[in-house]
Amino acid sequence: MSQKLITGRLSVHRDGFGFVTPETAVAGLDRDIFLPPDSAAKAMHGDRVAVRIVRLNPRDGRAEGDIVKVLERVHESVTGRFRLRRNKYYVEPWDVRLHGWIEIPAALVLPKKGKPVDRVGAAAIEVQTPEDLEGMIVTAELLEFPSRDAEGVGRITEILGHPDDFGVDVEIMIRKHRIPHRFPPQVLEEARAVREEIPESEAARREDFRGLDIVTIDGETARDFDDAVWVDRLPNGNFLLQVHIADVAYFVRPGSAIDREAIVRGTSVYFPDRAVPMLPLELSTGACSLKPKVDRLVMSALMEIDHRGDVVAQRFTRGVIRSAERMTYTAVHAILQGDPALRDRYAALVPRFELMKELAGILNRKRTRRGSIDFDLPEPLIEFDEFGEMTGISRAPRNIAHRLIEEFMLAANEAVAGHVAAAGYPIPYRVHEPPDAKKVAEFEDIAAQFGASLGVKPVAARFRETVRRRDGRKSGRDIIVTDANLPITSRHYQKLLARIEGKPEERILSYLMLRSLKQARYAAENLGHFALASGCYCHFTSPIRRYPDLVVHRVLGALLDGQSAPYTLPGVEAISEQASKSERAAAEAERELVEWKKVKFMTGRVGDEFTGLIISTQPFGFFVELDDLFVEGLVPIASLAGDQYGFVENTRRIVGRRTRREFKVGDRVTVRLDRVNGLERKLEFSLAGSSFATPGKSRRPRSS
Repeated sequence: MSQKLITGRLSVHRDGFGFVTPETAVAGLDRDIFLPPDSAAKAMHGDRVAVRIVRLNPRDGRAEGDIVKVLERVHESVTGRFRLRRNKYYVEPWDVRLHGWIEIPAALVLPKKGKPVDRVGAAAIEVQTPEDLEGMIVTAELLEFPSRDAEGVGRITEILGHPDDFGVDVEIMIRKHRIPHRFPPQVLEEARAVREEIPESEAARREDFRGLDIVTIDGETARDFDDAVWVDRLPNGNFLLQVHIADVAYFVRPGSAIDREAIVRGTSVYFPDRAVPMLPLELSTGACSLKPKVDRLVMSALMEIDHRGDVVAQRFTRGVIRSAERMTYTAVHAILQGDPALRDRYAALVPRFELMKELAGILNRKRTRRGSIDFDLPEPLIEFDEFGEMTGISRAPRNIAHRLIEEFMLAANEAVAGHVAAAGYPIPYRVHEPPDAKKVAEFEDIAAQFGASLGVKPVAARFRETVRRRDGRKSGRDIIVTDANLPITSRHYQKLLARIEGKPEERILSYLMLRSLKQARYAAENLGHFALASGCYCHFTSPIRRYPDLVVHRVLGALLDGQSAPYTLPGVEAISEQASKSERAAAEAERELVEWKKVKFMTGRVGDEFTGLIISTQPFGFFVELDDLFVEGLVPIASLAGDQYGFVENTRRIVGRRTRREFKVGDRVTVRLDRVNGLERKLEFSLAGSSFATPGKSRRPRSS
């Protein structure tokens, strides 16, 4: 094989093998490079490595490699359980992708300061001897990195507490996903120097909106109010939409300590019971937050919109507002539903809310006409009591009040993007590229079992039995796309969503459609936004919690002042890459913590029965999502009684050999919770009652 080295990031599977994603395209290589466990153990998950190809299949571009050198280490420390084994001390990494325990020499077990980390709800932790730490969650600084032949060595720097202590789960996620969570002293010093009072000289040079009954509309627990809105009807019958966004750029200057930290953080991270803000609280919930009844500086987008939803005129300006009310989604929804008490309390604002509802409907219908996709998948809401204990899981509300703010923010983002793009100034666009043909083919293969299709031309593809699946363990069925030129549009997705609305398969097919799409990201090149069916889009409306929005504000400000572009194209490319990376880490941390909390909540319900939907079938069993709880778990194929069951690859069904009873995606079943694996955050179920599907032939797909 060629001795040319390929560089990329190592992704390690919990079972030890790994993959390296090349940083640049490699001729003849169609996918990530597979690394067997012996090779993957030479580095840690996330490291940047140099790999030599040792085996390449020219037919499909699959390659196997070996790590030659570690180019960049991403882990300076490891968080995990403290363990005492055979008179030695170790840290067992919480992240299962970090293989091998870290040995802690006896002299380095107790932190020098002897204090636990400062966290919400933390109680004093009495630690006198290393043995007192057994089972606790700690952080160890790495002194020697683990390798294939040797354990890593470290020293304890933090004692977080027991895994079930309040707040420890958040601390683990922060460290696992390497989320910056402590502001450096210089940042805090700058933040303390910020004054909330607006100088009259600054207000005088801005457009004054303080006489308007502008409002913010947010969730009940929100403290950082980015946006405020106002709608009026013009004499010509059109609407005037004003979207006022906190002028963070006024307070955060390029190159300042706060700015440098914000670049690194990229985004605020929202956990169920706390947030890790991008900006210090003096700004995020103080000077920048659009609190009611106080003067605040804003960047404003003013749009005249006709009855088709077209923006017929627009302008942008620096402004000063005084929010009339801090409204909640719940209250505005109730007002629009006719709640007499709230309509009386906010009588002066009711006509404004009615106009907002009317305009939001017009904007939504316009987006629908152009092909914008709205999956409206349920999101879990973790519920707590006054002591911080989790009490339940429910569906997060998404009512008309949420939708009208969404529509107004989308309109403002699109208007700003088009304005800046026309000037040719570089900004981080929010882009969403069309799906890969292979992902579409995989979705169509499953959708056909429900008689559904995106309606695009047949994907030129073939199926092949693979020797190794992506997980490196099982043989299986792979789709090879032979013609990647697929005329897929957002309308194909939109129309299928409309066809399956209200049907039993709606939930699973909507989820699978979403999975077939690429992730949205930031980019210096305007590539359009597939899901929104928008040719030009950016993020402008949340500069308190997203760094790309702050950049867009600065660029818009330069345009307003007649100045040259404040950022170069390479500079915006670097910002976009960092922001996308931060966003992915935040989303993964938020998702994983919610899953962990859901599993912990289910610990006390072992033996209970639930109804749910089969959302995935695998050779080892099928996964069920429970109704109303948004919790999923595995029903192992070995637990299915009364027959010998096997997995049929080409139909993705689990079928009994004698009875022909089958289980497939979309089936409803009743299950019993048998086991909770808290360490791996997994639930295991078995079938309860008469949950077996009716024996007989498979359902014939319906035409659509």
